Parts: sequence; C-alpha cells; structure tokens
Amino acid sequence: MGSMNKEAPTEHGGIPIVDFASWTICSPPEEKQRIASQLAQACQSIGFVYIVNHRIPHERLQEAFHWSKKLFNLEQEQKMLAPHPPGHVVHRGYSWPGLEKVSNSMGDEDDPDLATKLRQVSDLKPPHPHKESYEIGSDDYKDQPNVWLPEHVLPGFRNFMTSFYWHSWENAKMILQAMAIGIGLEDEDYFLRYHSGHENQLRLLHYPSVPAASLEEGSMTRMDAHSDWGSITMLFQDNCGGLQIGDPNKPGQFIDAKPLQDAIVLNIGDLLQRWSNDTLKSSLHRVTLPPRQDRFTGDERLTQERYSIPYFVGPIGTSIIETIPKCIDERHPPKYDPVTWDDYRLMRGSMQYMNSEVAAT
Repeated sequence: MGSMNKEAPTEHGGIPIVDFASWTICSPPEEKQRIASQLAQACQSIGFVYIVNHRIPHERLQEAFHWSKKLFNLEQEQKMLAPHPPGHVVHRGYSWPGLEKVSNSMGDEDDPDLATKLRQVSDLKPPHPHKESYEIGSDDYKDQPNVWLPEHVLPGFRNFMTSFYWHSWENAKMILQAMAIGIGLEDEDYFLRYHSGHENQLRLLHYPSVPAASLEEGSMTRMDAHSDWGSITMLFQDNCGGLQIGDPNKPGQFIDAKPLQDAIVLNIGDLLQRWSNDTLKSSLHRVTLPPRQDRFTGDERLTQERYSIPYFVGPIGTSIIETIPKCIDERHPPKYDPVTWDDYRLMRGSMQYMNSEVAAT
C-alpha cells in the first residue's frame, strides 16, 4: 500500500485526498459508498484527486522509477532501437524529444485541418529538449503491438514493466468500481464491463534539465496544457514538482499538484467526461517550473530533471460509448454523440502524431 495511514489529511495544496485503505472485497457497502462518494465529489469539482493507501507498495514504485532512469540514461542510439512507429495509429516505443505535440483540443471542433494546424505549432526549442517518453501496453493487444528494446540492451526491463503494467491495472479496476458507485450506479462493475486491461497504456516520462529562464519567458515548455483522452489516468510522480492543474474557480489559472509520496494522482479523461455527460470533469493540466526555487542549479538556473509514470486507462476499442442513462434528466439532456473508443482514440492521436513523421536521425 501507499505509505500514508488512515489519519491522512483530506486535501493537499487544494487537491482532495481519498484514502482507499479500507476498500477491500469484503468491505461493507456503506464503507465502499463513503470512499466512492469522496472520489466522485472530487472528480465532479476539480477532476483531480490524490489516492493514498492503494495497492502498489513503496518499494515497487521505487523500482519502477529506477528502471525508468536506467532507460533514459541509455545512449540515444540505444533508445532508438525501439522507436515510436511513424504516424498516430500505434502509440508504443520510444518517443524522442519533439515527436509528440500535445494540445488542449478535445477534437469536437468542426475543422478538418485542425490536426495539421496544431502540429505546425512547435513546443520544442533546441538545444534543450523538453521531454522524451516510452510507451508500453499489453503484449496481447494486437492493434497496438509493443516495441521493446532488445533484451541485451536493458536486461530485465521488459519483464518488470510487463508486471508493473498489470499491477497498475488491478488498482485501476478498484478505482473504476468506486467511480461507478460514486456517481450512483447500482452496478459497481458498470465501467469494468467496458474495460479489459489490454487497451491501457503505461508511459515512462523524462523531462531533462532546462534553463529556468526559458520556461519563465515562454520560449520552451515541458508539456503544454492538455487533457487526457481516455477513461482515467493514474500518475506516479517523483519529488521534482512542476505538475499543475487548471483552477476550476479561476479559468486560465493553474494550481500546483505538489508531490505526495507514493500517492496516485488520478484524473478524469475526456472520454469519461463525455460518457458521464459532464458529470465528471476532465481538467487541463501541464508541466512547468518546479515550485521549489532551490532546486535550480548553476548560472543558468537549470531545473531538476523530472520523472513521472502515467498509466492511461481506456475501454475495449469497439465499445460504443454513449451517455450513461443515470446522467440524463430534463435539465441535462445528452451532450455528446455515441462514439467507439477506437474512433475517438485515432481522432485524438492524429492531433499529436502526423502520419509523415519518421524516426529522428
């Protein structure tokens, strides 16, 4: 479990904390309802929440970050032995700095050239790359085949990350059950029936050191403001800081999602917002300067390197996602047309990875 106990505070820097210590298979319904209500309330108001006393131990998380650092410390030519495939259809393997372009568009705009326009705006300013990543999924998900490094390059990496992927899914199932109860559904497995675990994505992220002035003046970003595509995202972050979420009470302003040791930072994805008819909130978030100024070094005030591990949860690709009946009434008619996860995922991916892009040399 996470390192915090049952007396944990109820918020951290203005973001709610939900304690899952007493959530078990044998928990009485009223206890599950109490936790689920706290979770839903947070996700309805701000769309982000810290989850403590989950089921991934401290030592396991430390090992995951250890492997991530070993990966990104490899020489560039070694990392390029597992390159992200060209285009936006398959999202696996190593993404070098500048390959991915994030945006805050949910894809509902009526503009056939939107993806091209978004890609024309560069958020990479050499010689200081802002992020690199490595994407991992289920080896049984044939639509998204994994792109693994050769075993001799980083022995044991594939085995650990495969195990960590499925360990994370076990936690996600618990959260999806709580979410169903929290929004008033009688069937706690409502969301689970649409998810198999094979369509999820484990991402290892590294933000290299950059001059603080470049971030302050806006000539460089670590990650621009964006929302996530899928059902939910579970994020594990190191102690660097820099993650910010949109302030629900002050549009255009952001608040710090300060590191909380071993906690999952959970946020709602765009698909679940659509699914719930905006009952649950998908919020913008970004990565920028660490809040601790004493973590800058040297004359250039270089920022600390940042490592984070998000786990994106999505439904079965052919699932038709349409508004949950419980979320519809006379004052809240359906706002979104039905869509399959495959169609929605490909549409959103086209805004970040252009078909013509090829591996960096």
